[in-house]
Amino acid sequence: MDKITVTSPLLPPLDELTPYLQDIWQRNWLTNNGHYHQQLENELCKYLDVPHISLFSNGTLALITALQLLELKGEVITTPYTFVATAHAIKWNNLTPVFVDIDPTTFNIDPTKIEAAITEKTSAILPVHVYGTPCNDAAIKAIAKKYGLKVIYDAAHAFGVKENNQSVLNYGDLSILSFHATKAYSTIEGGAVVCKTLEQKQRLDQLKNFGFESETQVSVCGINAKLNEIQAAFGLVTLSKVGDAIKARKKIAQTYDFALANVKGIRLLNNSSNVQANYSYYPILVERNDLHISRDKLFDKLKENNILARRYFYPLVTDFKAYESDNYDPFFARCVSENVICLPIHPSLTKEMLNKIIKVLLNVFDYKQ
Repeated sequence: MDKITVTSPLLPPLDELTPYLQDIWQRNWLTNNGHYHQQLENELCKYLDVPHISLFSNGTLALITALQLLELKGEVITTPYTFVATAHAIKWNNLTPVFVDIDPTTFNIDPTKIEAAITEKTSAILPVHVYGTPCNDAAIKAIAKKYGLKVIYDAAHAFGVKENNQSVLNYGDLSILSFHATKAYSTIEGGAVVCKTLEQKQRLDQLKNFGFESETQVSVCGINAKLNEIQAAFGLVTLSKVGDAIKARKKIAQTYDFALANVKGIRLLNNSSNVQANYSYYPILVERNDLHISRDKLFDKLKENNILARRYFYPLVTDFKAYESDNYDPFFARCVSENVICLPIHPSLTKEMLNKIIKVLLNVFDYKQ
């Protein structure tokens, strides 16, 4: 029996990808800012309505380099409710992550708790648009301005997301995207930094290419984080498909919404009406219920039925050995982490698969429609 997974890569038809591959072979240019790399940067700027983009080989290296670009020192305030790469990027820059609890409604960093974490060593705030839900940028911006801090958004989940018809990728000083195969938009592996000025983009391009200033000059200690031509071509083909893919995700989300809205023991995360979402994830919270069904019991029950849901994010970053602290326990982040489960949502999810998932959920919670 086929396994139903949370995500499935957005794969373009081979006949549409083949001409790109043939052209790459004819050009004899496989990487290092080639033709399709440049074309993808331009197309993404148009699609996402952002001024400048620098492509990277993955989102983690994009975030590491973005932090390096800003020449930060000391401490960076972030959230424990995120993928561990967020905190890793801070540490790779010899900075100290300082964790702040989340808003229990949005699951994003709680701006009302940020000021208490600011010290004389604080240089930046690194919020995460969790599941693509926009952070409270107005509040974060006000705090950053008051204390002279930089703001870098981890927007790994926020491809194409808009708030009040404006791209959330324009929030803060920089935004970072992931183009991993599990994301709404993919270059197989990949990522990008969204920046405000051409000077910033040129600096990012230099940093991701070992720090070369010219053919014979290296002026900074850079890294190798370039996106190759084959992945750029893959990205160009999938970019033409991503709009339809997001529409398909939306239909699945709406079906879940309708089927699960009144199930006792399940709490849905509702998007604001002023947000244009990308439906990258469909998280639910398993709340206290008369049947004593826990998140982990539900996870196991789904797995028994070949439905591979994901406890995402679990554990918290602060529970990993590299970050654990005896002095900090984020209450709301822990509550969410111990009760959240992300259900399958991707364009390859068939109606039959979706109905099976819903049927299992309703049976587990003994709900009769």
